[in-house]
Amino acid sequence: LDVSMDTWNFYTCLVSLWLHRFYIYSAVGFGISIWIIIQFTTAKPKKKVTEHGNPAASEGIEDKLVNGRATLQAKEVYVAGVKIFYGSQTGTAKKFAKGLAEAVISLNLPVEVISMGDYDPDDRLSEETTSRNICVFLVATYTDGQPTESAAWFCKWLEEAANDFRFGKTYLKGLRYAVFGLGNSVYVDHYNAVGRNIDRWLWMLSASRIMTRAEGDCNVAQSKHGSIEADFEAWKARFLSRLQALCRGEKKPCSRKCKKGKCKSGKQSKESSDREHGASEYENTEAEELFETSSEEEADAEVAGGPNSVIDVEDLGNIMSHMKKAKSSIETVMLNIVYQLVWFVYQLLQAKINCLIIFCLFSGYKLIGSHSGVKLCRWTKSMLRGRGGCYKHTFYGIESHRCMEATPSLACANKCVFCWRHHTNPVGTEWRWKMDQPEMILQEAIENHQNMIKQFKGVSGVKADRFEEAMAAKHCALSLVGEPIMYPEINRFVKLLHQYSISSFLVTNAQFPDEIRNLEPVTQLYVSVDASTKESLKRIDRPLFKDFWQRFLDSLKALSEKQQRTVYRLTLVKAWNVDELKAYADLISLGKPDFIEVKGVTYCGESSASSLTMANVPWHEEVVRFVQELADLIPDYEIACEHEHSNCLLIAHKKFKINGEWCTWINYERFQELVREHERSGGSKTFTAADYTARTPRWALFGSKERGFDPLDVRYQRKNKARDISGC
Repeated sequence: LDVSMDTWNFYTCLVSLWLHRFYIYSAVGFGISIWIIIQFTTAKPKKKVTEHGNPAASEGIEDKLVNGRATLQAKEVYVAGVKIFYGSQTGTAKKFAKGLAEAVISLNLPVEVISMGDYDPDDRLSEETTSRNICVFLVATYTDGQPTESAAWFCKWLEEAANDFRFGKTYLKGLRYAVFGLGNSVYVDHYNAVGRNIDRWLWMLSASRIMTRAEGDCNVAQSKHGSIEADFEAWKARFLSRLQALCRGEKKPCSRKCKKGKCKSGKQSKESSDREHGASEYENTEAEELFETSSEEEADAEVAGGPNSVIDVEDLGNIMSHMKKAKSSIETVMLNIVYQLVWFVYQLLQAKINCLIIFCLFSGYKLIGSHSGVKLCRWTKSMLRGRGGCYKHTFYGIESHRCMEATPSLACANKCVFCWRHHTNPVGTEWRWKMDQPEMILQEAIENHQNMIKQFKGVSGVKADRFEEAMAAKHCALSLVGEPIMYPEINRFVKLLHQYSISSFLVTNAQFPDEIRNLEPVTQLYVSVDASTKESLKRIDRPLFKDFWQRFLDSLKALSEKQQRTVYRLTLVKAWNVDELKAYADLISLGKPDFIEVKGVTYCGESSASSLTMANVPWHEEVVRFVQELADLIPDYEIACEHEHSNCLLIAHKKFKINGEWCTWINYERFQELVREHERSGGSKTFTAADYTARTPRWALFGSKERGFDPLDVRYQRKNKARDISGC
């Protein structure tokens, strides 16, 4: 009986939530109570203040006594300038940007107005973490909550950076920003979605808000000030006031509740200012994220200098103050949170969101049917922009910008310690889900892939010829996640790929030997050999099968029977599997692969599913040394290629060294001809790996000065980033 994966995962999650509901409510209530008590009982240290009207303080100039004479010290620069980014479709955001620029110029500050379509965030945004500029984002929300055409790439990049462990949670720490969104509340489901998203993504990368996000409304019936222009003018006044405070070195704006000529919140002591000024002084808090939309009316009153002035909600004290004014109570807040939890469970029931879909939403995967997925590889994006291809480009000649990364099975039979999906995908030892047809999977995979490629149209740096080529996928890496070979119709799926003239690179975890034997010819078949002994394989791969070791050995034997190209893929994890050279050599003799890829493990960030740290990531020099020692133990093989940027090397069988030249690349057109002849003959006409080889260029060879980087492209080093040792 086929059971839908959606139903299976849904009921598992639902039952778990229901059985533990009282613990959840109690934990939430207790945590909030402790949090509130701490905030009320912890007193903030008093800071040294200065008097209003002190010219030396207001101008940032200090008197110092040097050799008995008073000298003037140059004032500290807290704000170097303002950069105004706009994403506009009808011109409103652009008009607002120019108006804001004129106002900033009147404050004698440098200002730059930038269209998001002309700006490359990958190259330049990280520079703002140390520039002491204030970045302002004026962004409109377009059809169905999407960004405007000019802002599409900026938003796409920012979203991926916020959810990509390779960037890190502090990638934009030090960048100071403010967001004003332009939208229409008539479209309630998508109202100001772009402004809210940009605000959230910047915050996730540790950028610092200088003030709460504001939202302008084209719907005059709902606009707080009668029109979007009036909304902007009100926000602009608050922004300019905040900007002036920042220029004076104030961490928080003056509340205008000063007594006896003393400012309670404006100036800090010289010692405190020296320590906290600049990009690093603005801290984000969870409270700011939770309560980020404060009352516009209160903000307007602040600009006017009213008695109940509030500029921003930056700490819990201010939050509780607002709540008291609104006659709210702590009990109301707790009930609200419980209500939100219940509402989420209700939405879970209504929408039937299961664990699998949540996995896809948070990882950027495009879900296909009930068990398949596709995702755009970062190397695809890199090669689109002429910044180099992946190691498969170097080793086998694929065109990375034309490669589609997909899987017909999100489920896996292992829970490897270095899995970069952090085990958010389902696991299992047999197929037990309702099966989608391969024709539907491939069609939707290609459509989703093309839609993701289309987002790069007009993006700065993207090469026009490569963009056009990328719309037609030429390669498919069946290695995205899970165990593709578990899919019952994997042979039909592979044949469909070949009918579309798409080469097939299939990866399996060596737990399904029968499926390997029954597999139809693929362009290149990989087996992951993550360890060389039973004990280390159990510790690293954490397989679900009880007879995992016998399955592993049988899979390698099945691989040796294949006539097309075969590859062992070794992932080195320091202190786990780098001391088993002789055992690896024995496994190579068993499976007789054509190639052996050896790669340093990729660190995927902290996870409760794995104990790996950066200490387990080998340096490239360590990987090279391991490969050299391994090659000495297998006389029929030599080191052929290297891709330093991926921390990866290729060992090849000597039969691919023809007349003294390595031929590790693939003649893809010849492969398609051979596989068509094989299918027309009903499988009687066979072919081997030697029938579709191509010469390997010199720059790809081990020992070349390029170290595997294609000289036709330009190597890009991200600014303000530590040396990358994580591989691809």
